[in-house]
Amino acid sequence: MKKLKIAVLAGDGIGPEVILQAKKALGAIALVFGHEFTFEDALIGAVAIERTGKPLPDQTLNLCKNTDSILFGAIGDPMYDNDPESKIRPEQGLLKLRKELGLYANIRPIKAYPKLMDASPIKKEILQGTDFIIYRELNGGMYFGKKHLNEEGTYASDLCEYSEEEISKITHLAFKSAQERRKKLTLVDKANVLETSRLWRKVVQKIAKQYPDVTVDFLYVDNAAMQLILNPRQFDVILTDNLFGDILSDEASVIAGSKGLMASASVGEKYSLFEPIHGSYNEVKDKNCANPIASILSAGMLLEHFGLIKEALTVFQAVEKAIINHIVTIDLKVDSKFGTNEVGDYIANYILEKGDLYFKMDNVNLGQSTIV
Repeated sequence: MKKLKIAVLAGDGIGPEVILQAKKALGAIALVFGHEFTFEDALIGAVAIERTGKPLPDQTLNLCKNTDSILFGAIGDPMYDNDPESKIRPEQGLLKLRKELGLYANIRPIKAYPKLMDASPIKKEILQGTDFIIYRELNGGMYFGKKHLNEEGTYASDLCEYSEEEISKITHLAFKSAQERRKKLTLVDKANVLETSRLWRKVVQKIAKQYPDVTVDFLYVDNAAMQLILNPRQFDVILTDNLFGDILSDEASVIAGSKGLMASASVGEKYSLFEPIHGSYNEVKDKNCANPIASILSAGMLLEHFGLIKEALTVFQAVEKAIINHIVTIDLKVDSKFGTNEVGDYIANYILEKGDLYFKMDNVNLGQSTIV
């Protein structure tokens, strides 16, 4: 039996709704496989600012440092997005959490689901067979470099810095992942312009000698952005820095058809955090239409991280079953009758029953309500 204490930082917007569905899936896994998962909630983001004045309260940080892992929802609120003068922002909570916990690698799987190819703007013949993973450095670069704004507010700068040690840690992770996959790694940089990118390329070339079974190639970020759409099947493992990884992984979400399918893991030497990448999407908050699949897949990645491979596979299979049966939210099927809770219930039930006992499959095929 595996015992895990999990900090739950649901955050803002649709975060609490999708996190609830991830907890349902983990609860089902615990019952089926005889594990014990305990959850403890804490504040982060805009809701934390509202209640404590801080985007990352000390109590939340202390909890995260004393649990086995973190399940994260989303942060952000339009009142901060529309106020460039605001000194305190929800996103500062997540950035500080990453830094305090040493979460240096963000891992984002990208997959084209056969049943959802119509949801993507990319042609099916381009999408078919796409399955790669992005390793984004998470603790360095421009996001954490020295920032400056002059008194007049007319000049600003953000310093991009990297050390060989920072690059080496995530590079080894990416190479090990490539060894377990199709043995190809692509470094995305801007080495023709940026000194930091030239350091990345130098370090990766040196480390590549330790992984002779992995083929390495290099792409400038502008070309990589284009290749993600023109020929995504060419990629296996993409390795890149903080800024480029942030942008490219969001771009890659169109391959799956929706950000609501995009899970991620952020890992360090000691701590780990699992979250969907879709953001707070406040426009649909509390409307039971947010896609919970990314959050559920993130829970599956949490299980995988702790060596619970069979359990993780069960979650992934349950998600695939929901997609095959078109039990998805409106971002994936515009005429869908299923909401956040119904999709979460179906996936949790499938884990529990290994079947569709909770749902009337005749009604599923008709696109009608399925709950008995």
